[in-house]
Amino acid sequence: MTIATANWANSLWPAVTVAGLRIPAGALVAGLLFTMRDLLQDAVGTRMTLHAVVLGAALSSLTSDPRIALASAAAFAASELADLAVYTPLRRQSPLAAACLSNAAGLFVDTVLFLPLAFGSLDQLSGQLVGKAATTISAVALLSLARRRQAPP
Repeated sequence: MTIATANWANSLWPAVTVAGLRIPAGALVAGLLFTMRDLLQDAVGTRMTLHAVVLGAALSSLTSDPRIALASAAAFAASELADLAVYTPLRRQSPLAAACLSNAAGLFVDTVLFLPLAFGSLDQLSGQLVGKAATTISAVALLSLARRRQAPP
C-alpha cells in the first residue's frame, strides 16, 4: 500500500530542491518502503510479504497515471524482491546490518528501473537516490533506537 501512497504523494505535493537536487515527494515516501517491508517480513513471514508486494503494485494503478503505475509496479516488485533476497539471509545474524544493506539494494534497484520506465531517462537519478536514502536512513535509525529500548539491560 505504501507504493500507492508514494505515487499519490507525487500527485499531491511538488518536488523539493535540496542542494540543487530535485527530490519528488514520492521518493521520500518510497524510501520508507524498504524498512517497512523488512518489518512486515519479520511480523508475518515471507509468503504474506510477497502477497503484500503484489497488492501494493496493484493499488498503485489506482493512484497514478497508467504509465507511472506500470513503471512503479515493475520497479517496486523488482526492488522488493532484491530487498528480500538481501535481508532474508542476513536478518538473524544482524537485523540492523540486514536492513541497511537490503534497503540500499532495494532503493537502488527501484530507482534505476523506475526512471527509465516512467520517464525514459535517468535524469532524476541523484535526487531520487538522495530522497530515498534520506528516509531509509531515518527509518533504519528509528528502528535501531526502538530495538535498543526493547532489549533487556
